[in-house]
Amino acid sequence: MINTHKALCSFSLSHICFAEIKDTIIADCRKSEILILDHFTTKLLSSCCKMPDLMSEGITIVEDLFKKREPVLEMKAIYFMSPTEKCVDALIGDFKGKPKYKAAYVYFTDYCSDALFNKMKMHCAKSIRVCKEINISFLPKESQVFTCDKPGAFRSIYSIHSQDKEKTLEALADQIVTLCENTVIPEIMNIRLIEILIYEEHNAKKLAELVDKKLAHHYEIDQGQPKKSKTQAQLLIVERGFDPATPILHELTYQAMAYDLLQITNDTYKYKAKDGSEKEALLNEDDELWVRLRHMHIADVSEQIPKLVKEISANKKQQDGKNVTISGLSQLMRKMPSFRKQLEQKTVHLSLTEDCMNQFQSHVEKLCKAEQDLALGADAEGQKVKDPMRTLLPVLLHPHSTYDKIRAVLLYIFSLNGTTEENLNKLIQHVKIENESEFIRNWKDLGVPIISSGSSRRERSLEGTYCLSRWTPVIKDVMEDAIEGKLDTREWPHQCEGPSAWNGSGAVSARQKHKPSALDERRSGSRLIVFILGGVSYSEMRCAYQVTQAIKSCEVIIGSSHILTPTGLLDDIQVLSKAPMEKFEILDEKVTA
Repeated sequence: MINTHKALCSFSLSHICFAEIKDTIIADCRKSEILILDHFTTKLLSSCCKMPDLMSEGITIVEDLFKKREPVLEMKAIYFMSPTEKCVDALIGDFKGKPKYKAAYVYFTDYCSDALFNKMKMHCAKSIRVCKEINISFLPKESQVFTCDKPGAFRSIYSIHSQDKEKTLEALADQIVTLCENTVIPEIMNIRLIEILIYEEHNAKKLAELVDKKLAHHYEIDQGQPKKSKTQAQLLIVERGFDPATPILHELTYQAMAYDLLQITNDTYKYKAKDGSEKEALLNEDDELWVRLRHMHIADVSEQIPKLVKEISANKKQQDGKNVTISGLSQLMRKMPSFRKQLEQKTVHLSLTEDCMNQFQSHVEKLCKAEQDLALGADAEGQKVKDPMRTLLPVLLHPHSTYDKIRAVLLYIFSLNGTTEENLNKLIQHVKIENESEFIRNWKDLGVPIISSGSSRRERSLEGTYCLSRWTPVIKDVMEDAIEGKLDTREWPHQCEGPSAWNGSGAVSARQKHKPSALDERRSGSRLIVFILGGVSYSEMRCAYQVTQAIKSCEVIIGSSHILTPTGLLDDIQVLSKAPMEKFEILDEKVTA
């Protein structure tokens, strides 16, 4: 079992972000008790801390920037928001005419344009005591996972009808730069990207160029000249099409399986208690049991949960069976909330595990063997699959859902590096998606299928693996090769003109303007940042923890525009070829008699 909790304790994006927020915003505004947030910063704060954490720092009121608020003229307000016109207009509205607060301390997540800055200066300069950019415009979803909170970026980048691709890539680049700034020693990054020559437009290359340019600009401003020393950080930028199989397969590890098969929205799992009441549980890193179990195979989780419940029950009985004394009773009372919390956690995961296993036994088990054989091109005994159609056919003939059949068909096509138009039409007819063939055809907009031609995979022992979970995401090969310095420079050219040496253990000088702070948590070891353009899957997220645990000298961070699930990805693929709906303006007209 991978000790992800240990990795969480040693490095956490949320800890880094909250430390930065405390060192800047809260340190500046010790006497300001009101914190005003926009939609993005609300998500950011929620991923970093809880209300008691803010209250311990003196923040007692948290408000929504866009909702109606009562004036509190005797108090100063902290505005933590994105540098957008909508946010700036809302700020101005609070101080235009009759002010809502005594003064404003304004903090932007990222660079604020001169136009917006001048607009604030014109309308409410007298009320603003502080105006700073803190450079955190990414969301820390897990200790080693981040997103840019832009699920719409997929369509913007890959749709043939997109009109804002350049703007989207520019915004993603800005967010990646703030991620780099907050997770590595400030230095010239060693940016690499995958060159897929079949692509007409190299989106990863364009994004890497933008990141490189913005990083260079950042260091020139901060240090006077770019660094020329060796680097202990790498940033790999790849496109979603580089591994189309991983996000399509049915995964049998706990987290990936739950998000694929169950209706989990905003990380909230809904379930029925024994008394029939509806309950909710948040699946995040505050739940230590979730952190322990999330990357384990469902078979192992199914064994672990009942054992843990018995342990808690036995422990409680043992406590209850002791001779009752006043001190013993008070000790037991102190422990009761702990027992209660532990039992609640295990009840949640017992229910979640059962829901996953019910799905597995009803239909997923029948799919997994075929999917694994198609993805790997070999069966569990290592025998080559000579006729992939014979593997696919039982899936098509079984009354599986349309989505499941589409996933199997895609894996079949990927295994062949494409198929003939005639065969494709037959498959589409068999799945009965003649009017929705975009689920399959639109993968061409990602440059798929392309990866398996002429490429090789790492040889991996299947000993100790489950036969229905033999596939390894391609990104794990890439992570290991990058850390070991084995990436082929013909496929992974350096984007920036900085140093090409990957110095995983060497020391690097810090910024000249460096100030000691809690952020020094990020200063130990080397960093490998992987950004997947077009969505990251839960199985790829797991790889970051696995590689970090196996190669302890390097922390791997992975992120994307958003986190995807198999059906969510198929839905995004399907609409790529659809033109955006036209917007009609409805005018109110007076009707005269």
